[in-house]
Amino acid sequence: MSETIKRERIPELNLVRAMAIIGVLCVHSTSYATVDMTGSGYYWLYNFINIFMKYGTPTFIFMSSFVLFYNYYSRPLDKKLVSNFYKKRFVYILLPYFLFSLFYFIILHVTHYQGRPFGESAVSFITKLFTGKAYTHLYFVFINMQFYLLFPLVLWLLKKYPSVVKWSVPIGLLIQWAFIVSNKYGFQVPNKGSWAFSYFSYFMLGAFIGVYFPKIKQWFVISRENATKGRVASWIVLWAVWIAAGLGHVYIYYLLRMKIATYNTLWYEFFWNLHTFACALVLIQIAYLLYRKGPALIAKPLNRLGALSFGIYLIHPFFLLLYREFPPQTGVSWLVHLWYAGGFAVALFASWIVVGLTARFVPFAWVIFGNLPKPKPRIVPQQNSGQLDVR
Repeated sequence: MSETIKRERIPELNLVRAMAIIGVLCVHSTSYATVDMTGSGYYWLYNFINIFMKYGTPTFIFMSSFVLFYNYYSRPLDKKLVSNFYKKRFVYILLPYFLFSLFYFIILHVTHYQGRPFGESAVSFITKLFTGKAYTHLYFVFINMQFYLLFPLVLWLLKKYPSVVKWSVPIGLLIQWAFIVSNKYGFQVPNKGSWAFSYFSYFMLGAFIGVYFPKIKQWFVISRENATKGRVASWIVLWAVWIAAGLGHVYIYYLLRMKIATYNTLWYEFFWNLHTFACALVLIQIAYLLYRKGPALIAKPLNRLGALSFGIYLIHPFFLLLYREFPPQTGVSWLVHLWYAGGFAVALFASWIVVGLTARFVPFAWVIFGNLPKPKPRIVPQQNSGQLDVR
């Protein structure tokens, strides 16, 4: 392609990001409960929330790929494009990643490793920085960095061989499952979930939809005017697969955690992949429904939450860490359940407030939290004139 085709904005994607970050917070805020609450009559609910909401990280990876291929596929692939691409990743992704890796490493050093020699700490930090292990959630950024390294190559291949684009999803699934199976029965890489090949189907799904989105957009818009027999059938199948795979995913983990039954690890991989793969598509459909038909009291806050989601992802474990320093001092069950619910609320709203205020009032906030929405200009009437002063 020699000419750049201007792509229209897709505001609904912020709602997908919002639902993805809610999924992440649900999983993280219930992680302790899945260990400590096995004797509770409500354990099934904790397990359900913890497993059914595991779509967050795969959805973020899918969304990142979708946006990249949607925006870059129609542009001429040259040195300038690649250079600008990596400059943006460095400024908005790598810099915040480095700062938060250092931030969490210092916290863990103070709380767990005081007295460790400086040289040993420095080596430990560098090792964890380059493996995404400075804190439990930073593996996600580490995975995305691997995809950023692959992106120009995959973009070049898809532009050079456009007919391959339609095979993106099967190729992604094949690569991912080849890695999963060969790792299980062969080389057994430690921390398998920290490597991009574990999520390759989501990356290639994003490539497929990003390239073809102008042609297939209407399929995501569930409405009477878009309803054909084929589309309605495909919508029903998609939602049925999402719900069935999600419930199956929840159930096999419940059996595992309650020590009732254990299955081959490939079954856990299968249900997770099918559940989260379908969910990524369902979330786009839900986002269009919310954006077009949803009440403003829900859609507007979700839009803002999605715009701040990367910063919230980076900082929310800090608030969970503080919150968990004050567990309930009673065995009264309803107070314990309330405490776990409070963990989600604190992680969400404390992070949202901090990132939102930083975006609004702190210069160069992107250094800390990445690419943030710009504050809306304040319009002030000028005295003795009919003009408006935008500040």
